[in-house]
Amino acid sequence: QVQLVESGGDLVQPGGSLRLSCEVSGLSFGSYDMYWYRQAPGKAREFCAYITKDGWTNYAVAVLGRFTISRDDGQRKVYLRMNNLKPEDTAVYYCSAQRTGENFWGQGTQVTVSS
Repeated sequence: QVQLVESGGDLVQPGGSLRLSCEVSGLSFGSYDMYWYRQAPGKAREFCAYITKDGWTNYAVAVLGRFTISRDDGQRKVYLRMNNLKPEDTAVYYCSAQRTGENFWGQGTQVTVSS
């Protein structure tokens, strides 16, 4: 059974930082590209960042320069380091494991940025 479990979400003040983690089980982690998405209340789910199985990364314009995605294949985890958080970053953050014809999702972790 494939499981993706996100953690690390919290309430943080503007300008603060968080690190999200996503632990993956039930699949060959090293052969999947890993993604972080987010969904704010009343909005569609949107792409934040991805890291390929070879370590190439890409970011949405809204988070470029503030967020960093990384992976630890030995620990079967993907991370999202978020700096200089803004109120508009408030959302449920989801990780996803993807390869051709396959797409798995976690349940999400809540990030709230508010003073």
